Amino acid sequence: MIAFLLKRTANAVFVMLAVALLAFVIFRFFGDPVEMMVNEQATQQDRIELRERLGLNDGFVTQYTRFLTNAVQGDFGVSYRNQQDVMVLIKERFPATFELVLVATVISLVVGIPAGVITAVYRESRLANALQLGSIVGVSLPSFVVGILLILAFSVSLGWLPAFGRGETVDIGWWSTGLLTPSGRAALILPAVSLSTFQVTLVMRLVRAEMLETLRADYIKFARARGVPTRRVQWRHALRNCLMPVITLTGMQIGNLIAFALVTETVFQWPGMGMLFIQAVTFVDLPVMAAYLLIVSLIFVVLNTLVDITYAWVDPRLRDDSARGNG
Repeated sequence: MIAFLLKRTANAVFVMLAVALLAFVIFRFFGDPVEMMVNEQATQQDRIELRERLGLNDGFVTQYTRFLTNAVQGDFGVSYRNQQDVMVLIKERFPATFELVLVATVISLVVGIPAGVITAVYRESRLANALQLGSIVGVSLPSFVVGILLILAFSVSLGWLPAFGRGETVDIGWWSTGLLTPSGRAALILPAVSLSTFQVTLVMRLVRAEMLETLRADYIKFARARGVPTRRVQWRHALRNCLMPVITLTGMQIGNLIAFALVTETVFQWPGMGMLFIQAVTFVDLPVMAAYLLIVSLIFVVLNTLVDITYAWVDPRLRDDSARGNG
C-alpha cells in the first residue's frame, strides 16, 4: 500500500509540475506583462525599471522556479484588470462556484439514482421510457442551451425564479454563502439545475447498467427465493452494491463541474470562478488565467488521487498490480 501511495503521489506531483509549466508559459510569453501594467504616460525608463523589478530579464529556469515557488505559497501576483491580489479575487469567487457545484452534485444524485433504478427495474413502463428519452435529451443539449431554456421558462414566462445573479449573501468569516437567505437559495436553483443536467444522465445510465447486472447475480436470486420483499431486494440489497461506481464517478465529475461551470456562470451571470476566468480571457488578465488553470488542475489531481486511493483500499488487487508495475 505504501508503494502504491508513493507512486500515485509522484504521478500527482508530476502532473502539477507540467500544468505549472503550461501556466507559466501562458503567463510569461502570451503578451507583455509590462505593457499591460503601465499606463500610457509611462516612459521607456519606467518600463525598463518595471521589467527589472518583475525579474523578466532573468533566465527561463530562474523565472519558472520563482513562479513555481510563489504558486506553492499561493502567490499569483496582481490582476492586471482589477489591480488586486489574484488569490483575494479567487477567495471572493470560490464560494459561489463551490456552492453551485455542491448543489448540482446533490441534484444529480437525488434525481439520477432513483431514475436509474426505475429504468432498470421497470424497463417496459411508460415512466422508464420517458426517463430514457429525457436522458437522451439531457446528453444531447449543451448546458448553455439548457440554461437559456430554463431562463425563458421560469424567469421570463412564469417569473418564479431570478434569471441572473447570486441573490443576497451572508458572510461567515471569509466565506460568503447564499444558502442562508431566501433570495440566495432562489437564485441558485436554475444554474444548479442547468449544471446538473448532464451529470444526472450519467448517474442514471450508470445506475441502470449496474442494476441490470446486479439483479442477475446469484445472491439476489437467493434473496428472492428466501421470500425477501421485492422492493427491499431492489432498493436495498441491489442498489447498495451499485453505489461504489456512482461514488467514483461523482468524485471524478466534481472536478469537471468546477472546470466547466464557467459556461453556466456566464449564462446566469453567476459571480464565481468561471465568470472570473471569462473576464480574465476577455481582458487578457494573465495572472488570473494562470491561477485558475493551476487551481482547477489541482482539484482534478487531488480528486483523482483520492479516488485511486479509495479504490486501492477497497480492492487490494489494484495496489498489488501497481506494486508489480502494472498499474
